Amino acid sequence: MVEAVVLWNEPNNLSHWNFHLDPDWVRFADMVKQASRAIRSVNPDLKVVLGGVSSCDSDFLQKMAEHGVMPFVDAVGVHGFPLDWNHWQLTEWPERLREASNVAGKPVWVTEVGVSSFGAEEVQEFGLRRTIELLRDRTERIHWYSLFDLPPSWPAETRHKEAEGSSYYRHYYLGLIDASGKPKLAAKQFPTDGSVGFCQWFHFEDPRFDDAIAHMKEMGVRYLRTGLSWADFYRPNAEAWFDRQMRALEPFQVALTLCFTPGHLGLEDHHTSPPRDNRDFAEFAAWAVGRYAAPATTAPETVEQAEQVLAR
Repeated sequence: MVEAVVLWNEPNNLSHWNFHLDPDWVRFADMVKQASRAIRSVNPDLKVVLGGVSSCDSDFLQKMAEHGVMPFVDAVGVHGFPLDWNHWQLTEWPERLREASNVAGKPVWVTEVGVSSFGAEEVQEFGLRRTIELLRDRTERIHWYSLFDLPPSWPAETRHKEAEGSSYYRHYYLGLIDASGKPKLAAKQFPTDGSVGFCQWFHFEDPRFDDAIAHMKEMGVRYLRTGLSWADFYRPNAEAWFDRQMRALEPFQVALTLCFTPGHLGLEDHHTSPPRDNRDFAEFAAWAVGRYAAPATTAPETVEQAEQVLAR
């Protein structure tokens, strides 16, 4: 079941939102507000979460509060990778969460946290165990990133790719299961009581999808954060893939992230571009909630029906 919709992913990260086209995030704030209204018009009881903020950046959360976003969300998502990328230490997690909660005035969900095995599996093993100790009982949701390593032939979702040096290659080692399907040392440290979930992105028609479902069930996972790509919505067979994905995820409580701009609807032809018209993203959000998270009596089945919901 879908327990929440997460609006965008790391909007304060250039690899996910081109803020040169929206330097004060005014367009982004308006997009969140419009999407939230659309979601609540379809299912007023569904939680809306502000898309996970890279590096648990409370300055960005303050910016969103100044833009009037907080009344439109029920929680804020934060991300943190202090052993790999962020300029703060692992032991700072409790204070980072307190600051984010104070700034936002909302519950804080850790929608991505992880440690790579780039240097050694033992580092990841320690990092998982210590991270969960620091976060447990301080947040409603912990989504570990991730179940699978990124296959070496796939590109990581960053702006400058290999030019980023080791920062780029760490993306490939964040899973608890390596690219060959072998569990790493840290896999044994993952709680099997359902208290910790995963964040696992699935590519369009991802060949790992069925294996992921089997692994998560075996590991006792209850919570999952994943996404539907707005850009993928315009691919052939997109609805069939979305339907297959969401049917298979029904046993989990899913935080469903909506993000990535279709090139033809952006200010630029790129998935990180702000939309030309934020109503387009709101329409997609209404469609996704109507199809996968609305009461059966009110669920719009088509984009045209979602437009009618927005027009009311």
